[in-house]
Amino acid sequence: MSIEVPFIILILAIPTYFLCKWILKKLNVGNEKNRKFVALIPTIFLSPIIYVGLIYLWIFSISYYPSNDFDAQEWKTNIAERYKMSEDIIESEMLIGKTKQEITELLGQDFYSYSENHIAYELGFVPGLFNIDPDVLDIYFENGKVTKVEQHET
Repeated sequence: MSIEVPFIILILAIPTYFLCKWILKKLNVGNEKNRKFVALIPTIFLSPIIYVGLIYLWIFSISYYPSNDFDAQEWKTNIAERYKMSEDIIESEMLIGKTKQEITELLGQDFYSYSENHIAYELGFVPGLFNIDPDVLDIYFENGKVTKVEQHET
């Protein structure tokens, strides 16, 4: 553990201590003299919990992205943010049962062809903590019809 973590927890402990002391005063716990010491106990426990909570909040905030309904025009013009529509495409199963021609009419010609039964569309970079590779929308065919649609990081 580096020196920064205890220092940050100490910084968080100062306002936490005064908040605990104020709450104890409002609840009329103890007298002014012993309230200073009683406020230390919740401060010792709450400061690391607040620190971990702030870390989780930060991770959540940088990995959140909105999920939009599929819009064919937006899909074709904004390649970098296709990931916002991928959840709707997968969950609605809107591509299941369609032919490759129907797929290209709907999603465009800018796909990667891995085989005759597997194509993929670039979705852009999904926001995330260590996300350095773009995601793709994999579309699998059997007997000329879509059977499975998945998303993964390249």
